[in-house]
Amino acid sequence: MSYLAKVQQSVETANGLPNEFYTDPAVYAEETKRLLLGQWAGIAFEGDVPEVGDVYPVELAGVPLVVVRDRENQVRVYENVCRHRGMILVSEAGKAKQGMRCPYHSWTYDLSGRLVATPLVGGPDANHHPCIDKPELGLLEVPTHVYLGVVYVNVSRDAGPFVDIHSKLLDRWSEFKQPLFFDRDVSQFTLDVACNWKLAVENYCEAYHLPWIHPDLNSYSRIEDHYNIVEKDAYSGQGTTVFNPSRTEDGRLLDTFEGLSEKWWNGQAEYIVLYPNVLAGVHRDHVFAMLLLPQSVNHTLERVGIFYTSEQSMDESFADLRAVNAKQWRLVFDEDIEVVEGMQRGRAAPHFDGGRFSPAMDTATHCFHAWVAKSMS
Repeated sequence: MSYLAKVQQSVETANGLPNEFYTDPAVYAEETKRLLLGQWAGIAFEGDVPEVGDVYPVELAGVPLVVVRDRENQVRVYENVCRHRGMILVSEAGKAKQGMRCPYHSWTYDLSGRLVATPLVGGPDANHHPCIDKPELGLLEVPTHVYLGVVYVNVSRDAGPFVDIHSKLLDRWSEFKQPLFFDRDVSQFTLDVACNWKLAVENYCEAYHLPWIHPDLNSYSRIEDHYNIVEKDAYSGQGTTVFNPSRTEDGRLLDTFEGLSEKWWNGQAEYIVLYPNVLAGVHRDHVFAMLLLPQSVNHTLERVGIFYTSEQSMDESFADLRAVNAKQWRLVFDEDIEVVEGMQRGRAAPHFDGGRFSPAMDTATHCFHAWVAKSMS
């Protein structure tokens, strides 16, 4: 039996992924191709391009991309490279209402990706050449989908529609398909972590570690208040039944999503990983997402954004509450850093066999391991 087949056994008998899945650059390169570029991966927040003409460059596992808000107010993503000589097109986030101009030879593209200007391409006095067919040389667009404030892309272009692949989660969280509002000044932060991106997924999936790593959180959202969430080959995570929204000293609360069913009012909140790299959480007054942006086999940027349900929640009178909410989540995620970095260092132990899973507490983590193993087999 191959080792990856053993990872896919039942949680009672399976081993975890072997060390090379966290330390070997060759394995990292292959999983990048299959898991990150070959699936629907999160790369940015919709709020990164709030207005028409906004552009936001980002890399996914070394692939240069640019997120654009076009003139029809749609979010689009292109490979961030000029079709002339392969120069990076957009280097900084900002406005590009007059188009995206290559800094090398000034070829220019509009927000819909069309090549609209080729200065001097035919010589010192000619901006046209019969061999340069502008309609055939537009930017290379990447399939894109926006869900719960996150911009997803399928760089390989062969993963199938997002709504089909994630249909079960879209049904599970259908009540949260409502307008979202994003305070870029307060409600986002980035953590720089010395670990393989999968370790951040594994840690997020389970509540088993709460009493020891998050003692403050565990004091009011105890381990026994949590439940496992497992959907084979799609997503996994955990939920709580005792979520209590933050409030100001004078008792003010942020607005809640409209039309939520009773379970969300009775304290339910859920924390799920959309495979491969988005850690999402839903609550009755806000949602959040953490984008895992791998930089190398043992280095990951964790970018967190928190989204609210109304313009009123964006009012200055609630700035203190938004700041408190961001501070609380940052504290939780900061507490996880020592753990995931410790697991990364542990993967240097030559005889560690991937470990075992608690059949009661680690089902969501095992679900992720099995998905990785199946995808890499």
